[in-house]
Amino acid sequence: MKVLIVGSGGREHAIALAVSRSPRVDKIYCAPGNAGISQLAECVDIKAMEFDKLVAFAKEHSVDLTIIGMDDPLVGGIVDEFEKAGLRCFGPRKNAAILEGSKAFSKDLMKKYNIPTAGYENFTDPNAALEYLKTCNYPIVLKADGLALGKGVLICESHEDAVAGVAEIMQDKKFGDAGNTMVIEEFMTGREVSVLSFVDGNTVKIMSSAQDHKRAGDGDTGLNTGGMGNFSPSPFFTKDVEEFCQKNIFQPTVDAMKAEGREFKGVIFFGLMLTEDGPKVLEYNARFGDPEAQVVLPRLQNDIIDVMEACIDGTLDEIDLKFSNEAAVCVVLASDGYPVKYDKGFPITGFEKFNNKDYYCFHAGTAFDDEGRIVTNGGRVLGITALGRDLVEARAKAYEATEWIDFDNKYMRHDIANAIL
Repeated sequence: MKVLIVGSGGREHAIALAVSRSPRVDKIYCAPGNAGISQLAECVDIKAMEFDKLVAFAKEHSVDLTIIGMDDPLVGGIVDEFEKAGLRCFGPRKNAAILEGSKAFSKDLMKKYNIPTAGYENFTDPNAALEYLKTCNYPIVLKADGLALGKGVLICESHEDAVAGVAEIMQDKKFGDAGNTMVIEEFMTGREVSVLSFVDGNTVKIMSSAQDHKRAGDGDTGLNTGGMGNFSPSPFFTKDVEEFCQKNIFQPTVDAMKAEGREFKGVIFFGLMLTEDGPKVLEYNARFGDPEAQVVLPRLQNDIIDVMEACIDGTLDEIDLKFSNEAAVCVVLASDGYPVKYDKGFPITGFEKFNNKDYYCFHAGTAFDDEGRIVTNGGRVLGITALGRDLVEARAKAYEATEWIDFDNKYMRHDIANAIL
């Protein structure tokens, strides 16, 4: 069969690798892809938001399944457009992708269906938000309602910080229209855990847990990024925690979306905080996380095509989802200055050393230059992932592999997965 993957980052590279392992697939396309993905798929010069062109390409090339990796096209309704054209597409429809597309919607959903989350209020008027802040305990969390590349969340330590945050999100529109509505949320403390899941509208089957590192600098300092590293599984996601979440968070979320007439098919990413009062939902995403996909998908033992088609067809309950017992750690190699300002176009060397099944080099921001060399082309450049018998071994191997790669202005955090040492 022929498969089209929509996206251009490390997540899509991880998806492409999983798809390439399926004996059912003999041709992979990726739009627009990147330099690394081009080793597994034929890259097509169509952007992720060019729905008409993507549908036309899929029809012209008799694509059997299209997989949407990115949040923007999902929230924009790309799955609806493919389905209208009679094409099979993996991911939630527009009315279900709102679970990620609007934080205000997801918070209201959790309140309505008693799914544990932080206390909050939604605001469309900055003056009303400023008045409310006078009554808050600090620290407090401000969230832009819409998509903001994982960066639209501000943790404010004081009232002054929060006032500045309202200006940043709602008045200065740092995150564009994503800040037209803002959520003010109680600050929660505890361990953060990410849990990816496959969903077919009724059944939810969780993948392996993971833990992200969002801040740019060591010791969780600096600005929020799209993710500087990840490890899986999380030792803090115990069997008891899993059972609580299945009963009170995972299945209730799927049931709530169905009850609202928003049947969800695809991947739900549950961002959790393990508080003293029990697990609570920090956020939902409507697709694979990045770099979570880079530590979870290499360990998937099922044929990913079988699983995705079961999600589309409503037969996920027939799938015995399996992951290897290995641990995985991903360290992101970024461009120095990310997420604010950075240079790109620097040649990258060292790829030839990734010839062992325990080591992966997922391309996030790369391209080919005029001389055919692979060069940096983004803030997050590569995700270096290693597998090991446990997290300690996987971490050591991942950092070993980061030394194989070289490019000017290479930057990384040195404390990924420190929590498990």
